[in-house]
Amino acid sequence: MRLEERFLHGADEIRRLAMQTLFERLDSLCEGAIAVDQQARVVWMNEKYAKKLGLESVDAALGREVEEVIPNSLMRQVVQTGEPILLDIMEFGEEQFVVTRMPLNDDHGRVIGAIGFVLYDRLQYLKPLVTKFAHMQSELTSAQRRIAEGRRARYTFASLVGASPACVELKRQARRAAQLDATVLLVGETGTGKELLAHAIHAASPRADKPFIAVNVAAVPETLMEAEFFGAAPGAYTGADRKGREGKFKLADGGTLFLDEVADMPMAVQAKLLRALQEQEIEALGSNKVFKVDVRVITASSVELQELVRQGRFRSDLYYRLNVLSIKLPPLRERLQDLEALCELILAQIAERTGVPQREVSPEALVALGGCAWPGNIRELRNVLERAVMMSDARRLEPRDFASVLPAVSEQPQAATRSLAQAVAATERAVIAAALEAAHGNKSLAAQTLGVSRATLYEKMAQFGLAPREHRVSG
Repeated sequence: MRLEERFLHGADEIRRLAMQTLFERLDSLCEGAIAVDQQARVVWMNEKYAKKLGLESVDAALGREVEEVIPNSLMRQVVQTGEPILLDIMEFGEEQFVVTRMPLNDDHGRVIGAIGFVLYDRLQYLKPLVTKFAHMQSELTSAQRRIAEGRRARYTFASLVGASPACVELKRQARRAAQLDATVLLVGETGTGKELLAHAIHAASPRADKPFIAVNVAAVPETLMEAEFFGAAPGAYTGADRKGREGKFKLADGGTLFLDEVADMPMAVQAKLLRALQEQEIEALGSNKVFKVDVRVITASSVELQELVRQGRFRSDLYYRLNVLSIKLPPLRERLQDLEALCELILAQIAERTGVPQREVSPEALVALGGCAWPGNIRELRNVLERAVMMSDARRLEPRDFASVLPAVSEQPQAATRSLAQAVAATERAVIAAALEAAHGNKSLAAQTLGVSRATLYEKMAQFGLAPREHRVSG
């Protein structure tokens, strides 16, 4: 045999012995080893791995698809692609294993299977990597949990306190809206609880386990509004995130998107919102890719959108698309029967949040509070109660405790002798008369100032004897 032939023969033998030695060494050093065939069925496994996986014996794994034995295995991917996964971290139960996976080829280079080794305990220098991975995984899980909790509805219909006819009807309409997967428009004065009702509708809908994303349109700068809703491609504008950003529609996919104060939306963004509602697809700013989304939209406004349509400040086609199901929230002055229950709830929340003793409102103070116009509705009531609690040590709040925080509340003896209805009627008449006077008798302007329709204003004028001749009425 010539020298060259002897050299080649010796090289082949060394290669064969090297492969055999490497395999045997890995088998002895690693915590587990497994081999699969072209269909990703287990054809071999060492005893250590079978024991680690909780199997009675190696025979219990042979012939089974690898995912039946190891749910998170990527051995099938290696077989299908022919590409190795040289270093990976695999989770099994509460443990993480450092693994390596390599394809097995026949003499013609065809992939006929794959082999994998679990290296976790023996390769000591990998332990810091695994520890770091476990720590990062824990932080990621916690962050995902916090984000998911932040995107759930915080309120349900149980949070909507009240048994007045107006409140009962409101709940009835909202419960019906919850079961109909249509766009909802909530209309009501500021502080009437539009966002609370949106949360409750989502929580009672088939989408309850999906995200609830709320956006106050009035709080978003006009220049960033399109990116806020529809997302932005990397570098879409100066200062944009290099990785791009997901818009609120994408975040709400499968769930509900609540747009508060939708009347403040610019006309250009209104056009994109209309398309998103009609086609259920969005296009990120600076991108030419269209994404399908499945989002239920609830909008809210403290002004009449129809009036804005007449003024040319809101698209009529978008208004009709939003106004599929319309729910009008009654102001506090129209549901004063709920005043006592609302005070009890708010005072309990204040006590829980601040740690101050639980307070209650006396009957005389309730009468006095009922005599207020409450232009800020429940939000204003909460503010007044919180200020009274902070400024008084009394367990029972009397009219005098509200005098400094709400000047309209006085301690006049006759206030306590009038019924709640009488006090409300007197205050309501005075407020309407003042609005008509300030509007020089223009009923349209007065109705807009009061936040009611003209029909409601006419009804109240007749109820309180505010005849047109008392004012220079026009319009």
